Amino acid sequence: MKRILLAAVLGMGFLSVQAQITWVVEPVHSKVTFTVEHLVISEVDGSFKTFEGKMVASKEDFSDAKISFSVDIASISTDNDQRDNHLKSEDFFYAEKYPKMTFESTSFKKKGNEYELKGNLTLRGVTKPITFSVKYGGQAEDGYGNLKAGFIVKGSLNRMDYGVAWNAKTKQGGWTVGEEVGISVKLEMVKQ
Repeated sequence: MKRILLAAVLGMGFLSVQAQITWVVEPVHSKVTFTVEHLVISEVDGSFKTFEGKMVASKEDFSDAKISFSVDIASISTDNDQRDNHLKSEDFFYAEKYPKMTFESTSFKKKGNEYELKGNLTLRGVTKPITFSVKYGGQAEDGYGNLKAGFIVKGSLNRMDYGVAWNAKTKQGGWTVGEEVGISVKLEMVKQ
């Protein structure tokens, strides 16, 4: 009887592990963008062209999801080579020494029609907790039979907290680059 009970318990544990589903980011239909104030009077938009991520969950509503994401800093683009090179330099991201920005989730909780995603963001060697709001777009099968899930992730961070601290005063007394950076990540994920 003990053997049957032990086999049943082990079998249930095996099934729960098997029930975990992995989703990976499909970069062709995803985008990582940011916005920062410039000269106090306008904003500059940029993006990262190279990134990857995955989500592992066993619940249909993703509420137990573990999410990891990384961005290749050298892939930054603001549609201006001179500015992009400055952003990659030691003044800002220091891409040569810190080539990746990474995120590891600590929780993914459903809040009404959206989710609250909490985790640790590492940028320029500094790790800090951060919270994002996430809109879930649903699921659909593409023309090749792949199941996809869509998400829009939004949040912000203070770049000074991560040592991305270069700035210069303008003649009017304001700063050239704002401290608060808005983040928007549009994700299409593929079920594995």
